[in-house]
Amino acid sequence: MSQKVRVRFAPSPTGPLHIGGLRTALFNYLIAKKNGGDFVLRIEDTDQNRFVEGAEEYIIEALNWCGIPFDEGPGKEGEFGPYKQSKRKDLYKSYAEDLIKKGKAYYAFDTPESLDKHRKEHEANGKTFIYNWHNREKLTNSLALSENEVTAKIASGEDYVIRFKSPKDEELLLNDIIRGQIKIDTNILDDKVLFKSDGMPTYHLANIVDDHLMRISHVIRGEEWLPSLALHTLLYEAFGWNAPEFAHLPLIMKPVGKGKLSKRDGEKGGFPVFPLTWNQSEGYRESGFFPEAVVNFLALLGWNPGTEQEIFTLEELINTFTLERVNKSGARFDPEKNNWYNQQWLQLKSNEELAKLYALELENKGIFAEQNYLLKVVSSIKERASFVKDFWELSDYFFKAPTSYNEKAVKKQWKEDTPEIMNQVVAVLESIPDFESSKIEETVKAWIGEKELSFGKVMPPLRLVIVGDMKGPHLFDIMDLIGKEESINRIKTAVSEL
Repeated sequence: MSQKVRVRFAPSPTGPLHIGGLRTALFNYLIAKKNGGDFVLRIEDTDQNRFVEGAEEYIIEALNWCGIPFDEGPGKEGEFGPYKQSKRKDLYKSYAEDLIKKGKAYYAFDTPESLDKHRKEHEANGKTFIYNWHNREKLTNSLALSENEVTAKIASGEDYVIRFKSPKDEELLLNDIIRGQIKIDTNILDDKVLFKSDGMPTYHLANIVDDHLMRISHVIRGEEWLPSLALHTLLYEAFGWNAPEFAHLPLIMKPVGKGKLSKRDGEKGGFPVFPLTWNQSEGYRESGFFPEAVVNFLALLGWNPGTEQEIFTLEELINTFTLERVNKSGARFDPEKNNWYNQQWLQLKSNEELAKLYALELENKGIFAEQNYLLKVVSSIKERASFVKDFWELSDYFFKAPTSYNEKAVKKQWKEDTPEIMNQVVAVLESIPDFESSKIEETVKAWIGEKELSFGKVMPPLRLVIVGDMKGPHLFDIMDLIGKEESINRIKTAVSEL
């Protein structure tokens, strides 16, 4: 690659960043970093009617949370700014006029009403109205009007658009890194609007001009832009510019059924579709996902590393990722698998980091535990958790004595002679001077053998009275952690209550 790799993520600030948009940003970031290039954020806000307050800040925060910050963009001005199209709008008119001079575009004065009339007439005859080579000479535009008529119309302030003049009878050969070669017959293309008399460019013109001026080497975007590839390629040719390389990413599909993933699928399935919370929609961050897990599962949505490896750090993704291994077909979104990724990443976290996160959860419940104690608790329960928010259910008994006991377990474990056995266990525990897990285990097991009792008569009810349920890690580890006095109190309380 002789040209420096420069990629861009160019969202419109019309709402929160969807998880599909985040994946597009991630794939752009990976290509930039793999090739020592630049990752540019450009805000495409030419459609001011659809602008949503706070959307731009949301996009930036989401990228930062995922650990894929941009190198150039709003607030990080490089030499190719400004990075918001609304601040570049004076640029575009001269480029549109340049195309008119070259005979590659023309002024069109057709009113919405007249175009609507043409559409309806075509429909009545079972045809589709397309504004292009087969009818443009008969419509109200600078190809059909004299130069004086055109000048007069513009001078009088009549509304106009500038349309691209699509070529007739040509076969376009388009290249896409993911999809290979695509053939297009130019006769099926319509003459797209590039510029409006209100001074605003359409997406197509602004996009091409900006990519050229920002020296973008690779345009990596969603499959929904594939129909625009022919026009964009023709625009590069019309300007006499080198086109970037294009790659169109596959859609992210619903977990079940047909069609692409939507906000409603998330609401119905109870899973997030946004990286961060937006209004009433919970984000991945707020529902307890680690950013590393989100980046990991997004990378494997539509990309196949060619190996069995499923857990990737960002560094490993940068080294391994290639566009050539991105699939053409849609990638099915799998919320269950996403939870699995989070579980894997939770196991990779240090107990120190997890203890800090758990401390915050506990503080919300008014519980303040010391760091050392928390480290031991986390270490004993983390392998059964997928999220830090699962910790409380897995470990509440470490912080408070049970106030109720699992009914099913009581029916099964609590026999007539159980209270007497539990009172004897209290005496055994009181006799242990050095109250730590292996010592407690050794003493209790020796006593069970001595008394010729079965383990089933002692251990399950003992767990029930200490924990309140039949859950938790090694019972003697729990007793070691909560201490001798607390263990004995819990047994005595249960004996009197049950």
